[in-house]
Amino acid sequence: MSKSNILAWIKSGNITIPTVLLSSYKKMNLSEQEVVLILHLLSYLEKGNHFPTLAELSDRMTLDCTGILRRLIQKGFIEINDGFSEDGIRFEKYSLDPLWERLISQFQAQNNLQETKKNQQEETDLYTCFEQEFGRPLSPFECESLGMWLDDDHHDPVIIKAALRESVISGKLNFRYIDRILFEWKKNGIKTIEQAKSYGRKFRQHQNASKSKEEVQTKPGTVPFYNWLEQ
Repeated sequence: MSKSNILAWIKSGNITIPTVLLSSYKKMNLSEQEVVLILHLLSYLEKGNHFPTLAELSDRMTLDCTGILRRLIQKGFIEINDGFSEDGIRFEKYSLDPLWERLISQFQAQNNLQETKKNQQEETDLYTCFEQEFGRPLSPFECESLGMWLDDDHHDPVIIKAALRESVISGKLNFRYIDRILFEWKKNGIKTIEQAKSYGRKFRQHQNASKSKEEVQTKPGTVPFYNWLEQ
């Protein structure tokens, strides 16, 4: 192949195809023939031909484009709009904006579904984590408390697990103690694991430095933990 032919091939251009179109066209009730016609329209549009004729489109395909194009317009994937040249001359042009808008909606719906599944899995893991630490199934009241922390107080499952670990380490494994930890963290704007650890360290340092009303008995080499119920 000569350099001139290679140069002509390069200048013929490329089209960018959103991956979501290839992964979602079946769910959007688009056929393979309709997708191919859309790609040809996109190619013409990117080259500045905003209203290719049926003959131009048919020359590129093995099927009659008339019916396919009509279906795409009827299904609301393509529009024919008015345009005006610099001289004020009116002309018609194809628009793929309806297709892009529906692809965006499809993409958002997929993301929302994935996020919902992720949240459901995190909640399931959270209940399992509590049952493992308590060594028994949770009571209806305890399940309700967990649900309130998630739905009413909007605590992240990761933060709830951190509060559970805090209660285990402190030797006070009960829902009242965990609830108090979460209350204190929310009041002080604690939203991440790092913030929770830092907040706990500060209180423990304060507890070690000052004489509390109730002495905390610890074994040699252990670290006294903050009693959240005293707040």
